[in-house]
Amino acid sequence: MKNVICLLMLFMATILVAQEKNTNSVGVFHFETETLDYGKIQQNEDGYRVFNFKNIGEAPISISAIKSSCGCSVAEKPTKPIMPGERGSIRVKYDTKRLGGFSKTFMIRSNAQDKLKKIRIKGIVLQSVIAQS
Repeated sequence: MKNVICLLMLFMATILVAQEKNTNSVGVFHFETETLDYGKIQQNEDGYRVFNFKNIGEAPISISAIKSSCGCSVAEKPTKPIMPGERGSIRVKYDTKRLGGFSKTFMIRSNAQDKLKKIRIKGIVLQSVIAQS
């Protein structure tokens, strides 16, 4: 009877450890950079840039939403989960019709270790010089 109880306790402990490990497994963002600097760009120039990241965690990362601090910038999230060890990208666009300096924030909502992750773009849009004939 003691052997049965010991085996049962060992079995229960194994299940608890396995469950704990599963709940601790999360995806982890590792961005090449968390701030993209456009530098000085001309008005109406291409406003697209890409944030590259890698999932260095132990579980897939699924991005549910990306919110911008302003309607002048938008982001496109990956459509599929990013598996552990895989790379992903987030494409952002700033409306370069607007002149002057800018600094915009994107909040990424996901199932990763950081449920809310902040990335940023910045730069200066200069007025285009029109060649005169």
